[in-house]
Amino acid sequence: MRLTRTLLTAVLVIVALVLQVTVLARLQLPGAVPDLLLLTVLGLALVYGHVGGALAGFGAGLLADIAPPADHAVGRYALVLCVIGYAAGLTRPETGPHRSATVPMIVVGAGAVASTLLYAGVGTLVGDTAVALGSLITLVVTATIYDLLLAPFAVPLVMALARKLEDDPLAAESVSGSAGGNDTINSWAQPSRASLFKRPGGGTKPWSPLLGRKGRSTRVTMGGRPKAGRIKGVKRL
Repeated sequence: MRLTRTLLTAVLVIVALVLQVTVLARLQLPGAVPDLLLLTVLGLALVYGHVGGALAGFGAGLLADIAPPADHAVGRYALVLCVIGYAAGLTRPETGPHRSATVPMIVVGAGAVASTLLYAGVGTLVGDTAVALGSLITLVVTATIYDLLLAPFAVPLVMALARKLEDDPLAAESVSGSAGGNDTINSWAQPSRASLFKRPGGGTKPWSPLLGRKGRSTRVTMGGRPKAGRIKGVKRL
């Protein structure tokens, strides 16, 4: 990672972890705890690719493993987020940013399911936590629902900040192509600053992470993460 990537990743991860522990973990929602840290890693992976996603996931998970009030083995969540960050980064298009919210939303849903199952699986292997099948199913379902509900608020913002500081030649080519009549820039990965892109007829249109091609609002969803009856750590079963 370049210096700007590292600094931005560190800031976003720390903010996400603080909000995770001090706010989201205290909501006492049924089933899971909303997992802002996972969504932050997914947003970074969708912009930086599989290598950047893996590094961001490992760093975020390791910080969650050692930050109080963590109550699980160190390295457990780091492994989970590293794998998920790598896998999510593989979905980054080689030709530029995502052109719709479909793929990011699929990535969020798959990430919510995979993170819960991997976390439970790693805990079982190291003898850290044993989870009943019924409880695991409940956690998977609620975590997926919460992640999908939170995703449009967190993921586009993370991607916009990452793209804004990223010197991406692919993004520059996309802008040039749009000015020539190929209006292809309509994705979560563009900066939230009101950049104006020309239409074939010579008009212009603004873009924002929460607005579609013609100003229609995209669907809003949020996400979550497993929780126990009392607050012990960022990730509990």
